Amino acid sequence: MSSERIIYLPLGGAGEIGMNAYVYGYGKPGEERLILVDIGVAFPDMDTTPGVDIIFADISWLKENRDRLEAIFITHAHEDHVGAIGHTWESLGVPIFARAFTANIARGKLAEYGHSPETVTTVSPWPETTKAGPFTVGFLPISHSIPESSGLVIDTPGGRLVHTGDFKLDANPVVGEAFDPELWAEVSKDGVKALICDSTNVFSPNPGRSEITVGPEIETLVASAPQMVIATTFASNVARVKTLAEAGERAGRSICLLGRAMRRMIEAAVETGVIGSFPKVISPEDATQIPRENVMLIVTGSQGERRAASAQLARGKYNGIELKEGDLFLFSSKTIPGNEKGVIQIMNSLSEKGVDIVDDDGGKYHVSGHANRPDLERMQDIVNPQIVVPMHGEHRHLREHMKLAEGRGRAGVLAINGTMVDLSGNQPTVAGYVETGRTYLDGSVQIGALDGIVRDRIRMALNGHVVVTVILDEEDEPLGEPWCELMGLPEIGRSNAPLVDILEEDLSQFLGRAGEKTLGDDDKLEEGMRRIVRNSSVNEIGKKPEVTVVISRLS
Repeated sequence: MSSERIIYLPLGGAGEIGMNAYVYGYGKPGEERLILVDIGVAFPDMDTTPGVDIIFADISWLKENRDRLEAIFITHAHEDHVGAIGHTWESLGVPIFARAFTANIARGKLAEYGHSPETVTTVSPWPETTKAGPFTVGFLPISHSIPESSGLVIDTPGGRLVHTGDFKLDANPVVGEAFDPELWAEVSKDGVKALICDSTNVFSPNPGRSEITVGPEIETLVASAPQMVIATTFASNVARVKTLAEAGERAGRSICLLGRAMRRMIEAAVETGVIGSFPKVISPEDATQIPRENVMLIVTGSQGERRAASAQLARGKYNGIELKEGDLFLFSSKTIPGNEKGVIQIMNSLSEKGVDIVDDDGGKYHVSGHANRPDLERMQDIVNPQIVVPMHGEHRHLREHMKLAEGRGRAGVLAINGTMVDLSGNQPTVAGYVETGRTYLDGSVQIGALDGIVRDRIRMALNGHVVVTVILDEEDEPLGEPWCELMGLPEIGRSNAPLVDILEEDLSQFLGRAGEKTLGDDDKLEEGMRRIVRNSSVNEIGKKPEVTVVISRLS
């Protein structure tokens, strides 16, 4: 039996939607040469990660083993696959490989952090391959909701792996390459050790629909609108943006793109030749100078993002443009679970302005970029792998996908983030676990999810905060009364007296009773004063605030 092995290790994206990061290795146990597939982000919310800008996988294990890392391969340009490249590359320092459109986006992200564009190598699709240590990697075109998405053919001395990336089986994707079953069958004909496969839509029972089916519906809707039309979708869905723009153009409307991400994606698509043409666009200033019925805005913010164009239009003017009663606002997108609150808030703000809202509840104006259950079955049958490893999904998605594979006579393995899987044998085995988690970009600083910073922020948000200040003289006697500053707490409690007065009175009594040992020991004094504030607050307002005690001693 060979002493070398193939390993698969997800650091992000397995057991959750977002921040994808997948490690593959080949070699002797503990000495494997490694490659990283994708390095993406997830987005925060005010309930669990207040104040955080973005979230990405904790790559501490990879940094510790960076001398074994050969290269990074990026499957496509969605934020959850490429968004962390600028934040993490300096720690890893290896070449990055991607196809032209993805490479364009990746270079932009690296440039923001002063990294050279030469860090990224643009590669052509299969049959071109790239050598990285013991790996030979080829980019296999696949349809998705962004141009030039690719699966990866990963050849090792121990066998061929196929990593699907995000995909759907679309014969008419409008922009980008159609799914080519013959090509996928060709690369699989000599045997595939493992298929590492997108699991997002495993619970959707019907075959996925083509992107081309939404065009006529959108065109009919836009042509029938009496006033201004505003449409939002994922900025990265270049095919949909193009479909929307062409529908507006055919209806005799001038097209205006609002939002930096929207313009950036279209520019990248044109620069890299992904789309040969795009309807002429006008500036926001020009859009205000022509009749409303002759304008169509295509805007960012389909997921309720507060700073995106959709939210700003819902709140008031944006770039001089204001929505009015009778305008039509189309959400040509699916709301990602967790974003519902933000989207509904925007819809209600639009409704208050008298704007008519059309969403995609009926499925007419949006199709998913991910393979549904019958499509996953078809992909398995085309590739016919020995092993199926579900990825890109929450735990329930991975588990259901594993059951689907096993029900079709193939070995499956459930591997969530941090699970190292040995793919060398006839059956996958768990070879061990590595510590993984989340890294937060908090302003300009990267912090660990377990550092306690965000946890403390949540506790302050839930419970309020009290700062207590006390001054003691050279003989450890209080100099005057302690005083409190309250943040995020009611002014009046059950006693119908100011809460700050009650806390200061209770603290004064505590100091009056305190013995020499307590007054002379900062730790004991701080602990006692914190306890008084929290207990008194519970009695008055039913909450235990966070408490900071500042003790000043005159020397």
